[in-house]
Amino acid sequence: MTVQLRTLVDVVRRHAVQQPDVVAVVCEGRRVDYATLHRVSNQVARGLQAAGLRPGDRIAYLGKESEHYYELLFGAAKTGVVLVPINWRLAAGEVEHILRDSGAALLFVDSDSAATAEKLAPELPTLKRVVGLDEPGTAGAGFAAWVAAQPDANVLARITPDTPLVQMYTSGTTGRPKGVVLAHRSFFAVRAALASAELDWIDWREGDVSLVGMAGFHIGGLWWATQGFVSGVTNVVMREFTTAGAVELIRTLRVTTACLVPAMLRLLLAEPGVSSDDFTSLRKVVYGGAPISAGLLARCVEGFGCEFAQIYGLTETGNTAICLPPADHRPDSGRMQAAGRPYPGFEVKVADGQGEPLPPGEVGEVWLRTPAAMVEYWNLPEATARTLVDGWVVTGDAGVLDEDGYLFIRDRIKDMIIVAGENVYPAEVEHVIGRHPLVAESAVVGVPDERWGEAVHAFVVPVEGQQLTERDLALHLRGRLAAFKQPLHYEFIDRVPRNPSGKILRRELRERFWQGHERRVS
Repeated sequence: MTVQLRTLVDVVRRHAVQQPDVVAVVCEGRRVDYATLHRVSNQVARGLQAAGLRPGDRIAYLGKESEHYYELLFGAAKTGVVLVPINWRLAAGEVEHILRDSGAALLFVDSDSAATAEKLAPELPTLKRVVGLDEPGTAGAGFAAWVAAQPDANVLARITPDTPLVQMYTSGTTGRPKGVVLAHRSFFAVRAALASAELDWIDWREGDVSLVGMAGFHIGGLWWATQGFVSGVTNVVMREFTTAGAVELIRTLRVTTACLVPAMLRLLLAEPGVSSDDFTSLRKVVYGGAPISAGLLARCVEGFGCEFAQIYGLTETGNTAICLPPADHRPDSGRMQAAGRPYPGFEVKVADGQGEPLPPGEVGEVWLRTPAAMVEYWNLPEATARTLVDGWVVTGDAGVLDEDGYLFIRDRIKDMIIVAGENVYPAEVEHVIGRHPLVAESAVVGVPDERWGEAVHAFVVPVEGQQLTERDLALHLRGRLAAFKQPLHYEFIDRVPRNPSGKILRRELRERFWQGHERRVS
């Protein structure tokens, strides 16, 4: 049944009829069944239309995880309006860029981010209204009042698998986040591929309870949540991930499947007082967002006592295009360090500088062909053309294929740093550091970090004759960059090494930190 569903509009309508009383989403004890999700998303759709929004217009969500995020997602889907989720950890200037670039007409914001919204709203000409999700002491009261004013009749709009659904911002090597436009098809391609081949690499069963460990402003979190909705199971979302909270939810709600990043898995195993008894309900954990070390994976397999599947992909590929199935999560498989292999009907190649495939064993750039690929980078045709080439997504990651078609990631051609699943691009951090009056130049790289996988390390050249301290730089970056993007370490140097064309030799700066590591990512 579910593989015939092709849009999120189909999903919520089908489940509202066939299983109206099944709980669709749980957040902080609040429960929304599929009938209510359908009704409220109808009201959201009517409210968007009443505000004058048409298909292709943008609305934005700035807030922590909530059932309202998904009500907005389904409501926007019913009208063809595109939802722009914004990372609430971003600094005000970063949020402003996203709102301005997307041209969002409405902004839905929770109480934690209300001050940022109030500050930015007068400067954004396309923004018609800010809708508060909360009122003091009552979660969701502002949103509830907005919804209650709308009728709940079905909205009739022509929505197809190719209709844009969300616009997710990912940082770029230029330092400016780019809006990745994804259509409905991006959230159905993997499950259709697995179903057609009768594979259970990532599967759903009646009665499953799914923990959405990653935030919905990340493609991993949104993709995982939509898979649960399509399957008609209960999705458990946390306002903000904490290890104690996750353990409690897994134990009390009898969570059966979850999607997490390796840093979260490490923290769950290290939580004081936790034991394998807390995870007896789990049958499968899907992880991604960053590579995992062999040691951590071995501890996870032992500690959680369930199946594991690894996923690899990009926002531009609609999340996962490669999977390491549960059957390969064995110490004797020789593949526990692989990213995995493509889903049926998906393709991967490791290419040279001209895009030609390299033979197994040779390191090159990873290219992926997937029916879930992005529509475009919003208003960036040249960047789109560089990433979407002849039906392939050019990832910027360096990897190698073995003789059996398994992909092993070796490095990042685009220099991206992953801090606990959060993407950080050096150029963006360097730009902000460079605005300090005592900084002559800087270079940023990722270095191994036991807790977060990687940490941001900044090499800084002070203006000649000037004294500059780590504290000076930390104070300068506060409020200008999200906390996870700020360097954990600073190193003062006389010059930044560059090649003859002036490009920073990041590999040279990183080398001493990564000696002894087979993979130059962590």
